[in-house]
Amino acid sequence: MKSRLLVSLLALLIGGAFASSEVAHAASDSARKRPNIILLFADDQRPDTVGAFGNPHIETPHLDRLSAEGFRFSRNYCAGSYSGAVCVASRTMLMTGRHWMRVKDRRNWEGMPLLPEILAEGGYETFITGKWHNGQRTLRRAFQQGRSVFMGGMSDHTKVPLVDLALSGDLVSPRTPEGFSSELFADAAIQFLESTKSSSDPFFLYVAFTAPHDPRNPPEAYRKIYYEQRPPLPPNFMPQHPFDNGFVSGVGRDESLAPWPRPKQMISDQLCEYYGLITHLDEQVGRIVEAMKRLPDADNTYLVYTADHGLAMGSHGLLGKQNVYEHSVQSPFLVMGPDVPAGQSTDALTYILDLYSTICGLASVAVPEGVDSADLAPIWRGESKRLRETAFLPFRDSMRAITDGKWKLHRYPQSNHTLLFDLESDPHELNNLAGVLEHQSEVRRLTADMKRWQERLGDPQALAVESPVSLEVDYSTFTRKLDRWQPAWIREKYFQGFRESNYGK
Repeated sequence: MKSRLLVSLLALLIGGAFASSEVAHAASDSARKRPNIILLFADDQRPDTVGAFGNPHIETPHLDRLSAEGFRFSRNYCAGSYSGAVCVASRTMLMTGRHWMRVKDRRNWEGMPLLPEILAEGGYETFITGKWHNGQRTLRRAFQQGRSVFMGGMSDHTKVPLVDLALSGDLVSPRTPEGFSSELFADAAIQFLESTKSSSDPFFLYVAFTAPHDPRNPPEAYRKIYYEQRPPLPPNFMPQHPFDNGFVSGVGRDESLAPWPRPKQMISDQLCEYYGLITHLDEQVGRIVEAMKRLPDADNTYLVYTADHGLAMGSHGLLGKQNVYEHSVQSPFLVMGPDVPAGQSTDALTYILDLYSTICGLASVAVPEGVDSADLAPIWRGESKRLRETAFLPFRDSMRAITDGKWKLHRYPQSNHTLLFDLESDPHELNNLAGVLEHQSEVRRLTADMKRWQERLGDPQALAVESPVSLEVDYSTFTRKLDRWQPAWIREKYFQGFRESNYGK
């Protein structure tokens, strides 16, 4: 009897030891597995359109929760653009990790390893849904597969032409389904997340929303929220931009969405519609986050939220993003993940293109030579406070700006015009100090820093010209351009008569 008991006890101990060994081995495998990465990328979202960032007039409960559970980069910039379609340049920089001035092949990105491409080579499953806008050839190189991919730049949010990216690299199943863009992309993302539960490979999920880019046609209930409780106009609202910045005189499509001078009531309505798009987008972000949290390895998943750039929406008399003011060159930026401290933030100067090296670092994938991005993880891990002393912000050949976080210098080379702002006391860039004697040292210092950036990036644009153009703008001569993507009710409301009775409907 005792011998049987001894044998049983010994078997139990041995079995327990094997079980413990298997558990430890499984835990070790889990610890060794590289993290999943989800990148949520909005389109045209101002940096001040999140409630948790100090805006009490907008409803973004899910982004607010990400801010509370994650880490915020509060001085995040798009590094300018070679095109009025700033979103194209921004996505180019994100996918190549290079400043746009060092991307010679802007159509095919030849010779430049793409972020999802090198993740796939490193063993990641890569998936895209949403806006691409950078051509079929680059899409096939970048991602292994995708669903509900929008190949264009903009469309009516209720009539988005979509395709799927098959494993073969073919674009299949062209369709224009019923449903709103943000919901369709969230649906595809959630479906992909559900499919990963049976996979042992880490994944990279890229969700590129088209909201809050115009047309500003959120579902009616979402714009009514703000018609009934109107947010104030931006503190730096102006009826029109006070000088020719090198773009307004070209009357780009974005700037044609309201007449000059900008009617306050019209801009108020457009702001309500813009906020409605963001609140609706916020709900879709919440759906994706909940799906992520249902994953078996949710605690080994990083989630990043940012946007390609900001938008003026009446600030400085502008509507678009083709300028170098803070409202247009910045975007929100949140990170949540295994080693990310909750509820903390930094004012370190960062670029969207820094996500290239950051994601490579998280995935334990080597960063290719020749990239301009910086790994941001040392900042949230408390190992570094800042990775660069200044941020250089060039737009085509017409604008140059630089900031050290406190001081911001604008230079308009074609008109030899300079602006200087103290962002600490004047965050809305209203009080030009460039002509104040006591601040000339800042002008000289930042100009010298700007020239060093130009030399580093190979920027050939002179900061002064012999025959400057006039700063004066005659807005009475401008003709508005109506694009084909605006739905009927927006055409009627904003382009046909501008009747006062149209506002608020």
